[in-house]
Amino acid sequence: MFDGTEAWAEKIEQKVSGIEFKTLLVGCRVPPIMAESEEMVWSDLGLTSPETLKAQFNRVIGKAFSARSGSEVDFKRPDLVAVCNPMDGSVEIEINPIYIYGRYRKYDRGIPQTRWHCRECRGEGCERCHFTGKMYADSVEELIGRPTAECFNAEDVILHGAGREDIDARMIGTGRPFVIEIVHPMKRSISLPALEERINATAGGRVTVVLDHISDRREVERIKSGKAHKQYSILVEVDGDFSDDDVKLSLSVLKGALISQRTPQRVAHRRADKERKRNVVDICLRGVEDGQYRIEVLGDAGLYIKELISGDEGRTVPSLTECIGAPAKVTALDVIMVEGVVPEKEHKFQED
Repeated sequence: MFDGTEAWAEKIEQKVSGIEFKTLLVGCRVPPIMAESEEMVWSDLGLTSPETLKAQFNRVIGKAFSARSGSEVDFKRPDLVAVCNPMDGSVEIEINPIYIYGRYRKYDRGIPQTRWHCRECRGEGCERCHFTGKMYADSVEELIGRPTAECFNAEDVILHGAGREDIDARMIGTGRPFVIEIVHPMKRSISLPALEERINATAGGRVTVVLDHISDRREVERIKSGKAHKQYSILVEVDGDFSDDDVKLSLSVLKGALISQRTPQRVAHRRADKERKRNVVDICLRGVEDGQYRIEVLGDAGLYIKELISGDEGRTVPSLTECIGAPAKVTALDVIMVEGVVPEKEHKFQED
């Protein structure tokens, strides 16, 4: 097998032509008959810690390729993995994704966070979706992903967000943490400032991003599973004639309250119908705008803000509708902060 070391290195070199990389790890698929044979040898000789054929092959071929290409070996996060198959002499190249952490702001109330396939055709294209395969023409994921895929000459870009806002909500203020996963990138040496500028220039003001650092799969898992507090600024319409003091008194009942929420009717078609308990950390009245109340809310992750106000026909208890004794609804919603757990002094609002 090792008489063909340079031939293997040459095959890998041919396969990676046109792909930008700095680190590469060699792997191989040892034929079962060879693996069984070497185990018999270990047993016959009574070896307690033998070197496997697979490990030796990977090391020898890896060194030979590194000598030819000048690349480095990375056992944890290589740019590429070359998988050799001694049975048929083939080589497969696996291009590992690039992960980038950042925050985005969304200013357009009409776009979802991620691609939303048409419910009728499941992305195939039909009359309902005008043969686009999508419910909405654009998404935050696509506005970030299209220029990113072009820069990296990548197959796809996937957005992993720390939660998501409603389609009709803006994400402003501090922005929402996210990690973009760049799938099958043929280029890798793109500077984050240049990419950030490209995304912000092509998104047309609908979305802006701040890119912070190169990330990894573990950070994706962390932000997806995190239970960050979220702060909202909402405009609320209340039926009836109520003073500011009436509204403040009703909000004081919700401040610090544990809210019981059944899955809202508006999302019941895609989420399990169950009851959730969430805290309203803080809530206050900020002012009145054109007869509507500007209210700020700081709550646990997963707190349904629209239902906290409307009550959702009794599915959310308590609610502003219940506390004030009149129908109330959110007419505009902005997410202004998405964070992890922060010191108590930082997430208390100052009353006007």
